[in-house]
Amino acid sequence: MFKVNEYFEGKVKSLAFKDEDCDATIGVMAKGEYEFGTTSKEMMTVISGKLLIKFPDCDNWHEYSKFDNFTIEANKKFQVKTAGDSTYICRYYKNA
Repeated sequence: MFKVNEYFEGKVKSLAFKDEDCDATIGVMAKGEYEFGTTSKEMMTVISGKLLIKFPDCDNWHEYSKFDNFTIEANKKFQVKTAGDSTYICRYYKNA
């Protein structure tokens, strides 16, 4: 069954599901700045829009556009900025 997640007063919403290989979410993010934390290794793919990502222990922002992806290790925090509505898919790898 699907699970609906809502964060940051509704500015980030996602729908959780089971992918072939792992748990996953597909979501939308409104214009804004956010900080997320991981509990497992995550690979995020931008579907539309652009995301600026500030990785843990890094001072620089990295831009990701349509179909770009990036990975965040477990138990880390990272920052996200988006100048407009963006969509993404995130895969969670618990044993990685």
